[in-house]
Amino acid sequence: MNSLFDLTGRTALITGSSRGIGAALARGLAEAGAEVVLNSRDEQMLTTAAEQLAEATGATVRTAAFDVTDPLAVDAAVRRIGPVDILVNNTGVQHREPLLDVSAENFRRVVDTNLTSAFLVGRAVAEGMLGRGRGKIVNVCSVQSRLARPGIAAYAASKGGLAMLTRAMCAEWAPGGITVNGLAPGYVLTELTRPLAEDPGFDGWIRGRTPAGRWARPEDLVGTLIWLSSAASDFVNGQVIAVDGGITAVI
Repeated sequence: MNSLFDLTGRTALITGSSRGIGAALARGLAEAGAEVVLNSRDEQMLTTAAEQLAEATGATVRTAAFDVTDPLAVDAAVRRIGPVDILVNNTGVQHREPLLDVSAENFRRVVDTNLTSAFLVGRAVAEGMLGRGRGKIVNVCSVQSRLARPGIAAYAASKGGLAMLTRAMCAEWAPGGITVNGLAPGYVLTELTRPLAEDPGFDGWIRGRTPAGRWARPEDLVGTLIWLSSAASDFVNGQVIAVDGGITAVI
């Protein structure tokens, strides 16, 4: 049974992985046996994250600093990295502002970062996967792929689009041996969301709205990621799996 989830010998590229959710996902893949490639635009942060991950897990850890929204930079980086067996499109950004006040520039920035980047990196990596006849792509979606709330329209639109891009990738690439699925976290407690968690009103709303009664922790996402990255999910394709403590299951 353990062999179904063993990632030994696989190379995994995780975008936006110098901290937060991406770093936790990278650690999970490393502990499952994968060689991991960390990505962000900040080379110094990447170096520090890679050193810490290698020390903690004993895994082989590489870094690739590039802008996931730049098509030329993406293509050049993927060529440098070499064959990728597992791609995790994790890069994301939030923008909180009433919809009537959101500038076109900020809307495009969120969509480019959260959605267009997955198209660019996914396309670049999938070409090699199709040539080898196998590959795993996991797009980090969100409960906002299905649900909306005031003040985060650009984010919800980008994550809804990412869910449909996941299905479109499956439709085109599954015949070539690639599985493409979405991992949709609920509200995850990270450095970036800590101000929300420290707001008693918002914290109480999240805990009351979530059947599990708590925020997610980054490590709560790892098991589902390992499953979607491994042979255990070889016939699972085009799905968006919610890891949300039940928030999308209830009214």
